[in-house]
Amino acid sequence: MLAQQFVSGIVIGGVYALIAMGLTLVYGVLRILHVAHAAVYATGAYVGLITFQRTDNLWLGLAAAAVFCGLFGVMIHRFVYGPLLDQPRIVPLIASIGLFIFSQDFLRLLFGPYAMSFPASVPFGLLELGDAVIPGRQVFILAVTAVLLALTWYVVGRTRLGLAWTAVSQDAETAVAMGVNVPRVVAFNFLFGSSIAAIAGILVGMHYNSVYPAMGEMPAYKMLAVVVLGGLGSVPGTVVAAFLLGLVETLLVGFAGFVLPRDAIAFVALIAILLLRPEGLFGRSDA
Repeated sequence: MLAQQFVSGIVIGGVYALIAMGLTLVYGVLRILHVAHAAVYATGAYVGLITFQRTDNLWLGLAAAAVFCGLFGVMIHRFVYGPLLDQPRIVPLIASIGLFIFSQDFLRLLFGPYAMSFPASVPFGLLELGDAVIPGRQVFILAVTAVLLALTWYVVGRTRLGLAWTAVSQDAETAVAMGVNVPRVVAFNFLFGSSIAAIAGILVGMHYNSVYPAMGEMPAYKMLAVVVLGGLGSVPGTVVAAFLLGLVETLLVGFAGFVLPRDAIAFVALIAILLLRPEGLFGRSDA
């Protein structure tokens, strides 16, 4: 039982990491809490599902969702945040919340209010690891998560684009003076983070076999808890905090029963970290 719960916690934590990654990347560059990122996540799930229904090809669904939502993220940057960057931080935050609410209602009007199943087959069978038996879908989720997290690590830490993101986050004016095209760099930031969120939406839809318009509501709050717990703008902190949250949720619910609702655990962790270490586990004190 412990091994099985541990694997489930790793799976959920990996998905949390993918969902929160875009929020972390955007905050690291623009210092904006990108709440509308949850709308991108839900949109990706629907694009992936519709593509899969039309083609019966899961890989094509993943690719279509990543491309569509990557462009969606760029449009959000260009037309929502771009005109508001010289305003107080609360202004783009309010705009982001408004876009998130609008997107939920738009998805509800477009696809209906009821959940749609995502019966995709995966190229993996049951995997036995000691006492734990991992279903094929969880194996697939773990594999995709590992690839995307490794890709994120490489892009952020080993490429010129990642270096440009770091430069813009530290001092945008100096970055411009050094020849960095800031609008293009930020656009790629949204493109990358939104594509990962879209794939995360598909993985969650497959894991629970359910895609519905409000599926971004709880992740919107949980990804905020994850990025604050890890340290605002810290990519390693986001990954560690996401896996910790996934493990704690799964183990507490599995072994402690109904002491707390599963979704309340993230908020308890958020309150605790704000009281004890406001900068987060890996954050800077001036974040």
